[in-house]
Amino acid sequence: MTRDFRGRVLGGAVAACVMLLGTAAIAETAALKADVARAVDARAKLAQQMTDSIFSFGEIGFEESETSRYITDILEKNGFKVTRGVAGLPTGWTATWGSGGPLIAIGSDIDGVPQASQKPGVPYHDPIVAGAPGHGEGHNSGIPLVVVAALAARDVMQREGIPGRLLIWPGVAEELLSGKAWFVRAGVFKDVDAVLFAHVSSGFTTSWGEAAGTGMISASYTFDGKAAHSGVSPWFGRSALDAVELMNMGWNMRREHLRLQQRSHYVITNGGDQPNVVPPQASVWYYFREQTFDRIKENFAIGNRIADAAAAMTDTKVTRRILGVAAPRHFNKPLAEAAWANIAAVGMPSWSADDQAFAKTVQHNLGAPEEGLKAEVDALRPPPEENYVGGSDDIGDISWTVPTITLTYPSNIPGIPAHHWGSAIAMATPIAHKGVVNGAKAMAMTVVDLMTKPALLAEAKTYFTDVQTKSQTYVSFLSAEDTPPILLNRKRMDEFRPELKKHYYNPARYGSYMEQLGVRYPNTERRKPE
Repeated sequence: MTRDFRGRVLGGAVAACVMLLGTAAIAETAALKADVARAVDARAKLAQQMTDSIFSFGEIGFEESETSRYITDILEKNGFKVTRGVAGLPTGWTATWGSGGPLIAIGSDIDGVPQASQKPGVPYHDPIVAGAPGHGEGHNSGIPLVVVAALAARDVMQREGIPGRLLIWPGVAEELLSGKAWFVRAGVFKDVDAVLFAHVSSGFTTSWGEAAGTGMISASYTFDGKAAHSGVSPWFGRSALDAVELMNMGWNMRREHLRLQQRSHYVITNGGDQPNVVPPQASVWYYFREQTFDRIKENFAIGNRIADAAAAMTDTKVTRRILGVAAPRHFNKPLAEAAWANIAAVGMPSWSADDQAFAKTVQHNLGAPEEGLKAEVDALRPPPEENYVGGSDDIGDISWTVPTITLTYPSNIPGIPAHHWGSAIAMATPIAHKGVVNGAKAMAMTVVDLMTKPALLAEAKTYFTDVQTKSQTYVSFLSAEDTPPILLNRKRMDEFRPELKKHYYNPARYGSYMEQLGVRYPNTERRKPE
């Protein structure tokens, strides 16, 4: 036997061994993923109870105390170490489990929307408590998905002796874009290897690269003037409300000369006390949205100059405070590709005829196309060729700190407006429950990938350093002096919480929140479109 022939035989044998080992590893990973999917299915009832309970709490930003207590109690009972009051946020917390290996952080938002109270399963406006907050964005479903996925992954990691750590965290006050940047500043993610974030949708997918949408700065401007009798001696006064109105007029004039991609909006939060008193103080709250760090800062600076000019014109003084920030989002390509493969493997929920009939009724009543619920997962989304989407999410700050993706899961009805009571209709129905279960499976399977495939984490980090942050690194819009506006929603929540408490879900007595409220499913009552 020649040396060359022996070499070819030996090389072939080594290649065959490598192939067999690779095939065995793939089979082992597939078996682990099947195990975590079964572990999620075993917790479908827990997912329903958590989703319905958080829906019933109806808490808005910085006031998610009942939600945080409820979820952290569940995590502690399941062996997670909970740290509360994280980043100076009363409802901020982290929950950790495991040892060694990589550290994977998984999270989702927990806050609701003002004036979005709505009975689930009722396809027209029927608030639980009139005027109260509610889950008109569907954030009641995300942290249940995360908890179920984490418990399923933990079970398999314990059984198989797989090293690794899980960090669960909540998106506090996301609707105010005022939670995640404080977490980043506090160093919550400094040792994390990858972040998996979940957000409710009507579709099932993820994305990579620059995301459609904007980053933003949220700021309040308070003008101080001088009170006087409006009828007797207005010349003694200096109207803070005049300054607010002048600022708004100035911004609206300048808005025409800003890029089409920008979004900006404001509400007057204090316009004075009564007409016969010249307002000594008035406030306005702005969102400045753009697509890059520099352009966001530029528009904020323009707003500041206009505020200073309004104060000069009215002989008042102005102070400003940053209430929230969100960096433009950029998601990790290797993580997204791995997650999407799991999404495709899980597939869409098996919608029943009742689910489809209910969804089409809701779409009809809200003036949306009657397409029903989606039957197929959406394609993996690359960066958009043109970006004219105006929305923001403060997951952007985390995405510039550590490799990150957002997994969107199908717990809501297509075509329904966000930040609206209509988006709460499905969020404690079988549609929401099924979407949470399928989303939890995809997330848990992606955790398995990250815990068992060092090459995937290495690729994610290479993309983060060599592509994402090669020419742009993270810019925090927070100064060292900025503090979270934790009392921003206190008055509103104090007004409605006592009445909302009367309607909290009791899973010990009722199989679902709809049952507790006496709502039949599916309700297919059609009404004139809104």
